[in-house]
Amino acid sequence: MITFDQVSVTYPDAPGPALPGVDLTVAEGELCLLVGPSGSGKSTLLGAVSGLVPHFTGGTLHGRVTVDGRDTRTHRPRELADAVGTVGQDPRAHFVTDTVEDELAYGMESMGLDPGTMRRRVEETLDLLGLAELRDRPLATLSGGQQQRVAIGSVLTPHPRVLVLDEPTSALDPGAAEEVLAVLQRLVHDLGTTVLMAEHRLERVVQYADRVLLLPGGGRPPVAGDPAEVMARSPVQPPVVSLGEAAGWSPLPLSVRDARRRAAGLRTTLAERYPQGPPGRLPAPAPAGGAAGGGKDHPAEVRDLAVRRGRTEVLHGLGLTVRRGETVALMGRNGAGKSTLLRTLMGMHEPAAGRVRLSGVTPHRTPPGELLRHAGMVPQDPRDLLYAATVTAECAAADADASASPGTCRALVSRLLPGIPGEAHPRDLSEGQRLVLALAVVLTADPPLLLLDEPTRGLDYAAKSRLVDILRELAADGRATVLATHDVELAAEVADRVVILADGEVVADGPTADVVVSSPSFAPQVAKILAPQRWLTVSQVRRALAAPVGAP
Repeated sequence: MITFDQVSVTYPDAPGPALPGVDLTVAEGELCLLVGPSGSGKSTLLGAVSGLVPHFTGGTLHGRVTVDGRDTRTHRPRELADAVGTVGQDPRAHFVTDTVEDELAYGMESMGLDPGTMRRRVEETLDLLGLAELRDRPLATLSGGQQQRVAIGSVLTPHPRVLVLDEPTSALDPGAAEEVLAVLQRLVHDLGTTVLMAEHRLERVVQYADRVLLLPGGGRPPVAGDPAEVMARSPVQPPVVSLGEAAGWSPLPLSVRDARRRAAGLRTTLAERYPQGPPGRLPAPAPAGGAAGGGKDHPAEVRDLAVRRGRTEVLHGLGLTVRRGETVALMGRNGAGKSTLLRTLMGMHEPAAGRVRLSGVTPHRTPPGELLRHAGMVPQDPRDLLYAATVTAECAAADADASASPGTCRALVSRLLPGIPGEAHPRDLSEGQRLVLALAVVLTADPPLLLLDEPTRGLDYAAKSRLVDILRELAADGRATVLATHDVELAAEVADRVVILADGEVVADGPTADVVVSSPSFAPQVAKILAPQRWLTVSQVRRALAAPVGAP
């Protein structure tokens, strides 16, 4: 169905090819997963299948890519549209209509399908992706995860033979991600659809792959093969594979189910060494003065908050206090109100009722320049913060705005994700690279409260690890962080507290282990494998196994 014959892609002025020589055949009805570090060429490879590379992206394509017998060098994307459905990293870039139902129907209208067929397929897709209640909603009012599902649905309705997906679950909550992956499984198994997918959250998808293509980056040749064999040599691995390596299991497990079947001995060893359970994190430092009432000593304090958008009350009766040095993860299904809460903390929504205070000031009544001394926010779309023509200019402007030493912002960028070229335009960066740049811009001002909306979207495991290190340093320095995330592994690694929202209300609030271990949706892979013990991360387990017997 898809054939790569010695394919490489080189962009002008680049030091080397963005995609090294790829020889690959993806059969009909196969799910092929692309893995590799950020910048290794995954998006370029996907673009070569859809025809976007090189017809719209520029650059030089060497070799030959064929899809369903069509050569992408001679067939432009519109001539492949009936065979290839593509969803990129930014769902909003795909939208051409205003409402959910119209967006699902647009591709079929362009192909001239009859109204009866269009109506039936729209209804099927609404049900498949859990979008029926949103059918009349304007796209602009949807959460990021809801928009992602609509973008996927819009390419499913024309029934393409090939699906090309770039980070399809990155903005989805765990439940919605499972639903989307279940749909893809049905398409692959029942209809013979071929799926080529790039995804950084391997813990969600690797168990479903028929084959894995590893792009190691650095000009090294790609490696294709059985998922377990490729994962064993991959520089990026899901926690279940890393735990298998730490425990010495062979072959390595790819799913929680496989790992649990082998974990009895590991659970026994950990229980013998730590009969009271894993050593917990040190509590976040108490606010100066120690008063529970807080005021200026609390970076954020919310009381009985209600927020309306139009006639809809999206937050109601919500209370939250964030202490200095504390990292709080906001979790919950798409549309639960996480992003609305962050925007309200930044003064972007005026409360309909209740009170919001940041270190003693009221956000929506505070001038933006002064508010930035109390809090900084990286939104879901980092382009909202980026306006300069190059990365270098963006960093220089951030240094000037924050009165920071020249080079401060650029040093943060290099630390989070090395290799981002200073002369590149922010719009030409990948989603992950843009997020890193926006995060560095905000951190340059050194705010006491950092608000992050889906901060690991587009980040590989190495970049996520560097982000975790920075968040821990900020916490040690007394900085507070509130992050809205669907990344349960990030929450397990870095959060002191987890707050779960549902329909605009707090339904759970407590120490991370207390909240996530008992949750089938929000538990990390290690917690699921080692339950009922309360281990959360591979790094926790590695330290425990390396410690001398009897160590506290």
